Amino acid sequence: MKAPSKNREARRARSGDGEVLQRPSWDEYFSRIAEEVSKRSTCLRRHVGAILVLDKRILATGYNGAPRGIRHCAEVGCLREEHGVPSGERQELCRGLHAEMNVLIQAASHGIRVQDATLYSTTFPCSLCAKMLINGGIRRIVAQSDYADPLAKELLGEAGVRVEWFDFDRHRALPVRLAKTPRRTAVRGEGRMKGRGTTGNPGENRIR
Repeated sequence: MKAPSKNREARRARSGDGEVLQRPSWDEYFSRIAEEVSKRSTCLRRHVGAILVLDKRILATGYNGAPRGIRHCAEVGCLREEHGVPSGERQELCRGLHAEMNVLIQAASHGIRVQDATLYSTTFPCSLCAKMLINGGIRRIVAQSDYADPLAKELLGEAGVRVEWFDFDRHRALPVRLAKTPRRTAVRGEGRMKGRGTTGNPGENRIR
């Protein structure tokens, strides 16, 4: 008789009264912890939680909100709402830091090495956070929801970062196809870039 696989997503266990329980996988375990972290967020638009994990050990946690010693947006209002900034654009117009930024800062402030770690986040990183995660040596990202910033997906794809989408209904992480950054050429006198995607399909960058 073949022994049960150690890599199956949910292992069965029995409670004291004999009831069969579904034990969460490590991906589900850490994804749910990221959800709990998000509840500390002070952002008026969305609550995001992120944790860095290496060898099944949590290195640091972070959520989005105003910097230390700065009044929360709940007290002074949302700068992005005041200026009508759409989601996924002009990230610099915000009083707060993103959860991914804060989790990297937390690790750095305590001298914790994050090279080769996995990021579990409730939301896909923006392009600013993606660049920080790439330089921090993060090798894998497990997100729960999408974010309207196609450049982030291009950067992560080109850097070779493994990206997955956690599906709570299936209790497992699903791979995300990322299109690599298309080759672009500068157009003289126009001050902008022209280019063509490698797949020719704008939907290739979306989380499936």
